[in-house]
Amino acid sequence: MLSDHSPPKALPSYWLITLLLSFIIGVIWYFLPHPILIITIGVIPIGAYYSFNHPFFIVLLFILFSFFRLHEVFPFLYDFKIPKYLSIISLTSFMWQIFIQRNIQLFWCREFTLITTFMLIIMVGIVFAVDRPLAFESFKNTYWKIIIMTFSIAILIQKTSQLTLTLQAIIFSGMVVAITAIYNRIEGIGLVEGTRATIGRDIGSMLGDPNDLALVLMFPISFSIALLLTPQLSWQYRLFGLITTIILFIAVIITQSRGGLLGMIAVFGIYGMQRVKSKLLLLSCSTIIGIMLFTLAGIADRTSGGSAEVGIDASSMGRLYAWQAAFYMALEHPFTGVGLSNFYPNYFFFSTHWDGINHAVHSTWFSVLAETGFIGLIIFISLIVILIKNIKLTLANLKTHKNKINPIIYASAQGVYAGLIGTIVSGTFLTQGFTWPIYILAALAIAISNISKQALCKISS
Repeated sequence: MLSDHSPPKALPSYWLITLLLSFIIGVIWYFLPHPILIITIGVIPIGAYYSFNHPFFIVLLFILFSFFRLHEVFPFLYDFKIPKYLSIISLTSFMWQIFIQRNIQLFWCREFTLITTFMLIIMVGIVFAVDRPLAFESFKNTYWKIIIMTFSIAILIQKTSQLTLTLQAIIFSGMVVAITAIYNRIEGIGLVEGTRATIGRDIGSMLGDPNDLALVLMFPISFSIALLLTPQLSWQYRLFGLITTIILFIAVIITQSRGGLLGMIAVFGIYGMQRVKSKLLLLSCSTIIGIMLFTLAGIADRTSGGSAEVGIDASSMGRLYAWQAAFYMALEHPFTGVGLSNFYPNYFFFSTHWDGINHAVHSTWFSVLAETGFIGLIIFISLIVILIKNIKLTLANLKTHKNKINPIIYASAQGVYAGLIGTIVSGTFLTQGFTWPIYILAALAIAISNISKQALCKISS
């Protein structure tokens, strides 16, 4: 007797796909008969399946490699083009989950509106840019990825476990970069002005600029301090926070970046405000510690911006001239600015002081002003204000139920808040308007707000 449970017949499309794949594999094997092909054929489907069903992990990897430049910290990874392939895989898997699987719940918020509006101003600015190809190249190579990943990380972080992994990955990646910077400083590798630590300067890495390296190092320190100062966390977490904070602190010091030091002092100050009742005492201690840090960092001994320069040092005057040029650029192009990445090549035409070379703006605020105009600056500042209000409200709500929720949520919120304040302060000397830190903090602030609301709803119910 035949069983009623006969196997289902394969659909014609399955046969077609199978034949097509067999043909492709046969052709590849004909031209490349290598055993590694068998391994590749076996791994690719597994990797594709995992990537399509776990977009959060892929997006997180892309952000870590893009922001911390891990493929430049470890040069043997450089030729593999890891950020490029991760961007393709992460975007593909994200779209797959949204439009095919429909497992991701989309939402909208004020922060998304401001980010989108700011991006649109930049896109319009590309059309009217002084150097249109340069502006378009910068947007195509970097900025649009930052915006897409900002939306992705804000939407994909929906669970406390995902938030925990993100926090750990950011701190660990920062520690890896810090250890490499310290090693380079000890071995005298890639030093700027003979004393300032860098990474990957010989391969043209972004981390080859001490100021950019300080910016990258400053970002995770707000989260490592949060782990250290959250008593509800286990001792393992707090020990990890302590060790990482010390390593990051030393690494920022050896970059001798004034912006990095100011940002780090601001981060410590935020945590101090929450624990020291006397503001006068806090201000006095911050001033003394700041002077000590600048002395410890050896900024007075720097070739540029050191005590050897009489009056206002050349480094400071260079920044003042650059900021003045940025303002003149905005006056000339008030609605769209000179265009993305167009400040540097246009410095000659707008500066009142020409010393034979173009200069970078070295300021988040003047960079945004010059390259997006007055409207762009207003929207950018509005985004920062909204983010700070949002995370402060989240912290206030979490504080009342601190002992009832997962402490990692509160620690993450503290880290984002301190990071935003540090970014604002360091923005005086560091250009961050079109780079990763602010946008990652924005994404985390949105995600933490949503996760905290879910956690508080469970408590109240």
